[in-house]
Amino acid sequence: MKVVASYLLAVLGGNTTPSTDDLKHILGSVGAEADDDKIELLLSEVKGKDITELIAAGREKLASVPSGGGGIAVAAPAGGAAAAAAAAEPKKEEKVEEKEESDDDMGFSLFD
Repeated sequence: MKVVASYLLAVLGGNTTPSTDDLKHILGSVGAEADDDKIELLLSEVKGKDITELIAAGREKLASVPSGGGGIAVAAPAGGAAAAAAAAEPKKEEKVEEKEESDDDMGFSLFD
Protein backbone atom coordinates (compact mmCIF):
# COMPACT_ATOMS: atom_id res chain seq x y z
CA MET A 1 0.00 0.00 0.00
CA LYS A 2 2.79 2.43 0.77
CA VAL A 3 4.24 1.94 -2.71
CA VAL A 4 0.85 2.68 -4.27
CA ALA A 5 0.45 5.70 -1.99
CA SER A 6 3.87 7.03 -2.98
CA TYR A 7 2.99 6.56 -6.66
CA LEU A 8 -0.27 8.47 -6.20
CA LEU A 9 1.53 11.24 -4.32
CA ALA A 10 4.02 11.58 -7.16
CA VAL A 11 1.23 11.77 -9.73
CA LEU A 12 -0.68 14.31 -7.63
CA GLY A 13 2.52 16.31 -7.40
CA GLY A 14 2.59 16.63 -11.19
CA ASN A 15 4.92 13.76 -12.12
CA THR A 16 2.80 11.75 -14.57
CA THR A 17 5.40 8.98 -14.94
CA PRO A 18 7.25 8.56 -11.64
CA SER A 19 10.42 6.47 -11.66
CA THR A 20 11.74 4.01 -9.10
CA ASP A 21 13.99 6.71 -7.68
CA ASP A 22 11.03 9.10 -7.33
CA LEU A 23 9.07 6.54 -5.32
CA LYS A 24 12.12 5.67 -3.19
CA HIS A 25 12.61 9.37 -2.48
CA ILE A 26 8.98 9.78 -1.36
CA LEU A 27 9.11 6.67 0.82
CA GLY A 28 12.46 7.69 2.29
CA SER A 29 11.12 11.12 3.21
CA VAL A 30 8.74 9.53 5.71
CA GLY A 31 11.18 6.89 6.94
CA ALA A 32 9.57 3.96 5.13
CA GLU A 33 11.64 1.24 3.53
CA ALA A 34 11.35 0.90 -0.23
CA ASP A 35 10.95 -2.63 -1.58
CA ASP A 36 12.45 -2.66 -5.08
CA ASP A 37 10.44 -5.69 -6.20
CA LYS A 38 7.11 -4.11 -5.25
CA ILE A 39 8.06 -0.81 -6.88
CA GLU A 40 9.07 -2.52 -10.13
CA LEU A 41 5.87 -4.60 -10.13
CA LEU A 42 3.70 -1.51 -9.66
CA LEU A 43 5.54 0.49 -12.32
CA SER A 44 5.28 -2.38 -14.80
CA GLU A 45 1.52 -2.69 -14.17
CA VAL A 46 0.77 1.02 -14.59
CA LYS A 47 3.19 1.71 -17.43
CA GLY A 48 1.46 3.65 -20.21
CA LYS A 49 -1.86 3.86 -18.33
CA ASP A 50 -3.69 6.95 -17.12
CA ILE A 51 -4.14 7.05 -13.36
CA THR A 52 -7.70 8.39 -13.55
CA GLU A 53 -8.70 5.47 -15.78
CA LEU A 54 -7.08 3.03 -13.35
CA ILE A 55 -8.96 4.54 -10.42
CA ALA A 56 -12.25 4.44 -12.35
CA ALA A 57 -11.70 0.78 -13.25
CA GLY A 58 -10.91 0.01 -9.61
CA ARG A 59 -14.10 1.69 -8.43
CA GLU A 60 -16.13 -0.41 -10.86
CA LYS A 61 -14.53 -3.57 -9.48
CA LEU A 62 -15.14 -2.50 -5.89
CA ALA A 63 -18.79 -1.75 -6.63
CA SER A 64 -19.40 -5.47 -7.21
CA VAL A 65 -17.85 -6.48 -3.87
CA PRO A 66 -20.44 -7.10 -1.16
CA SER A 67 -20.07 -4.62 1.66
CA GLY A 68 -21.77 -6.70 4.35
CA GLY A 69 -24.79 -4.46 4.81
CA GLY A 70 -27.31 -7.01 3.53
CA GLY A 71 -25.96 -10.03 5.40
CA ILE A 72 -28.37 -9.65 8.30
CA ALA A 73 -31.51 -9.88 6.18
CA VAL A 74 -30.22 -12.98 4.37
CA ALA A 75 -29.45 -14.80 7.61
CA ALA A 76 -32.98 -14.37 9.02
CA PRO A 77 -34.30 -17.40 10.94
CA ALA A 78 -36.98 -19.65 9.41
CA GLY A 79 -39.58 -18.41 11.89
CA GLY A 80 -39.25 -14.88 10.62
CA ALA A 81 -42.91 -13.95 11.23
CA ALA A 82 -42.66 -14.68 14.95
CA ALA A 83 -39.39 -12.81 15.21
CA ALA A 84 -40.84 -9.85 13.32
CA ALA A 85 -43.86 -9.74 15.65
CA ALA A 86 -41.61 -9.81 18.69
CA ALA A 87 -39.41 -7.11 17.22
CA ALA A 88 -42.42 -4.91 16.46
CA GLU A 89 -43.53 -5.02 20.10
CA PRO A 90 -42.00 -2.03 21.88
CA LYS A 91 -39.70 -2.90 24.70
CA LYS A 92 -40.66 -1.63 28.10
CA GLU A 93 -37.82 -0.04 29.89
CA GLU A 94 -37.70 -0.69 33.56
CA LYS A 95 -36.19 2.13 35.46
CA VAL A 96 -34.33 1.22 38.56
CA GLU A 97 -34.10 4.12 40.88
CA GLU A 98 -30.77 4.43 42.50
CA LYS A 99 -30.77 5.02 46.19
CA GLU A 100 -29.09 8.17 47.25
CA GLU A 101 -26.11 7.44 49.37
CA SER A 102 -26.35 8.87 52.79
CA ASP A 103 -23.57 10.56 54.65
CA ASP A 104 -24.17 8.24 57.59
CA ASP A 105 -22.14 5.46 56.02
CA MET A 106 -18.77 6.84 57.03
CA GLY A 107 -19.67 9.72 59.18
CA PHE A 108 -18.41 12.40 56.81
CA SER A 109 -18.93 13.65 53.29
CA LEU A 110 -16.22 14.05 50.74
CA PHE A 111 -17.47 17.50 49.74
CA ASP A 112 -18.13 19.05 53.16
